[in-house]
Amino acid sequence: MPMPLIDVPADLLAELRRVRAGADDNRDAALSAMGLRPLTGGMQNDLYLWTSPHSDDVVIKLYVKTDRQRMEREWAALTLLAPHQLGTVPAPLWLDDAPVEPAIGMTRLHGQPLIEAADQLAALRALAHTTTQLQAVPLAGLLAGLPRIDTGEHYMIRLTQAWPELLADQPDDPLAPAMKRLLAVWQRSGDADLVTGSAAPVLSRGDGNLLNWMMTSEGAACVDFEYAGFSNVAFDAADLIEHISGRAVPDSTWAQLLPDLGVTDANRRQFAANQRTCALRWLAVLWKQRDRRREEFNVQHERVEMLYSSANPYA
Repeated sequence: MPMPLIDVPADLLAELRRVRAGADDNRDAALSAMGLRPLTGGMQNDLYLWTSPHSDDVVIKLYVKTDRQRMEREWAALTLLAPHQLGTVPAPLWLDDAPVEPAIGMTRLHGQPLIEAADQLAALRALAHTTTQLQAVPLAGLLAGLPRIDTGEHYMIRLTQAWPELLADQPDDPLAPAMKRLLAVWQRSGDADLVTGSAAPVLSRGDGNLLNWMMTSEGAACVDFEYAGFSNVAFDAADLIEHISGRAVPDSTWAQLLPDLGVTDANRRQFAANQRTCALRWLAVLWKQRDRRREEFNVQHERVEMLYSSANPYA
């Protein structure tokens, strides 16, 4: 059974915010005195482990970044999922919507990083199973009307406006002609129309990062729902496979998983268009960082070329 909602630990949160706002000299000691331990993994916001008066481990998430309704998205997703008792997502405990550094309390999941699993294919099949369970939960409330962060439409803004402008500003860059050629191929392909085409909305975590997944006794479990909203099956499958963390998985493995991720004959063309668009979007991201992430950029460049060639293993 899911843990019942508990009272907001207002005094603890007030002291935590006071410590965070002060000098760093004694921060670790102060956190320890409060029974708090910082957790890794919160790239955008900060996580702490706390043993509550109920002797339960509670994960406290403080939102340093509150743009794009991050806290509201995460709370809406966790409370929407809680009655379904999946066992593979945190259960919500309390919400403190303070004007500065609001916070959510949730249960702790125990497991090992999915990306390190000895049987990679089995672990990813478990991820796909959990994903289809999430997508089967009827959309309601905030998430029924709020698209996930980083949609296909959002990616296309980068590809039709932001990146072309950057390329135009650096006409002498030796890589610019190749990037412009790939953009032209994408524009002629008709992929944009398929990405924006109608599709049944489903619940989405909004983030394809494999680092947010772990293997537990309940199966593949996921954390971090601050990008949650509605999406569609084809886009989310493409976004997962093309996320930069997905390069740790061979294409031969991903190709086997397409049916598990909901890619069928009916949405195969839409998936392929989304996949190429997601891959090109990552190339645009890495182009901006090509000097310090040269190897990643080169790998992504080769990948986009491959997806538009006869060597595409997904075709």
